[in-house]
Amino acid sequence: MAIFSFIRWLRLFLVISFSCLLLVSCAVNSSVGKTLRVATEPAFPPFEFKGQAGELEGFSIDLMNALATAANFKVDFQSLPFDGIIPALQAKTVDAAISSITITEERAKSVSFSRPYFKAGLAIAIRTDNQDITGFDTLKNKKIAVQIGTTGAAKAKSVPGVQIRSFDSAPLALQELLNGNVDAVINDAPVTLYAINTGNLKGIKVVQQLLTEEFYGIATAKNSPNLALINQGLDRVLKNGTYAQIYQKWFKAEPPKLPAKSAFENQTNTNAPRIFTSISVILQAFPTLLQGALVTLQLTIISVVFGLIGGSLIGIIRLSRIAPVRWVARAYVDFFRGTPLLLQIFMIYFGLPAILQELGLTFSFDRLTAGVIALSLNSAAYIAEVVRGGIQSIEPGQAEAAQSLGLSSVQTMIYVIFPQAFRRMIPPLGNDFISLLKDTSLVSVIGFEELLRKGQLIIADNYRPFQIYAGVAVIYLCLTLLFSQAFSRLEVWMNPVKGQNKYDT
Repeated sequence: MAIFSFIRWLRLFLVISFSCLLLVSCAVNSSVGKTLRVATEPAFPPFEFKGQAGELEGFSIDLMNALATAANFKVDFQSLPFDGIIPALQAKTVDAAISSITITEERAKSVSFSRPYFKAGLAIAIRTDNQDITGFDTLKNKKIAVQIGTTGAAKAKSVPGVQIRSFDSAPLALQELLNGNVDAVINDAPVTLYAINTGNLKGIKVVQQLLTEEFYGIATAKNSPNLALINQGLDRVLKNGTYAQIYQKWFKAEPPKLPAKSAFENQTNTNAPRIFTSISVILQAFPTLLQGALVTLQLTIISVVFGLIGGSLIGIIRLSRIAPVRWVARAYVDFFRGTPLLLQIFMIYFGLPAILQELGLTFSFDRLTAGVIALSLNSAAYIAEVVRGGIQSIEPGQAEAAQSLGLSSVQTMIYVIFPQAFRRMIPPLGNDFISLLKDTSLVSVIGFEELLRKGQLIIADNYRPFQIYAGVAVIYLCLTLLFSQAFSRLEVWMNPVKGQNKYDT
């Protein structure tokens, strides 16, 4: 009996001892198995980009994987647009970000940075046939393309009389220069030089490198426990030679000496996001947002007029008795309804000039013209189906009666069929108009400063995404409600039955 009791106590002792060892092990190495969600924008070679097989590559990607191995954690990369990375960190939807983010005093108030991991600077890129621009001082009154939210965009603002065009990524800004729509691009020097040296950009040269001395850092949310883990990994890869190997792989040179800590550590945001501060931020941004709203309305009205004209013609052609003509109209509708509007904007603004220039033709698009063409062509495809459906909804007897009275086919369409069909088209046309109003936000990708782009530019300065996007949403909502009511009134006014009932009551 005593033996069984001894065995039972021994077993209990072993279980408790093993549990204690397990707890101590977890406490000592709590980062083992931990996965960090790391944001990056894979459109910034040679730092972050996607390879031919679709996998993430670049100096920053290799470095993050190396320091994750050194600090015993795993990485889950998440692709985000550059101007959305800091808001994502603030919202803690990601744990860290490595996307060639320059450490600045303003950014350090919103997020925390690791020790610097790369020394960089800004460069001025121009076309090879440009002899006027020789340095920063000669950029006065020029058109400059930049990536939104970058230090290059901030530097461009200091140029007197400058016209700035902001794009979502550096390749788009460089393509704008290549197409001849701007005079220069201010961008990170390593990225521009990499694009030129690899032959991906022909006809572009750098006239001034390193306008500024900057350092990249890995960003985390304020007071994040992951920052110490990341710095631990960075320290190890810098000391054991892994960093030098990665640098040599991508830049064929010895890495420069890096500072041991960020120059803007322990920065605090004096504008804490309180309710009154949030209201103040929205009110300050409201005049700028209203300017963007006017541009949005301009785009919408011009595009809907051309779209209505083109859509009506295509809708009528879709009813033609000539088969080849019907097929052409059907192909047009299928193409513009079957491909994304964003793709169509890219093809028209960036694609057509590039193709024509390869053929030896000098051609470039004005942004307003390109935006209106893309929106009009797209809306015409949808309006064409509305027109076709509205015309086919009219009873065939209406046309037969009109023709029996001696009206021609064209007169029958103009005076009999179309007026009746138009009344039935008003609700779906109203929907298309409101959709077009919201779709104008896509024109921001070509640097057009409509309502959404104005909001993005403000966020790039104050890092208050929720307040600004809330203001943008309110303006869009007001515009859509206003036009919804206008189309409802038009529908009632053009409906003789409803109009009669209204006056009878």
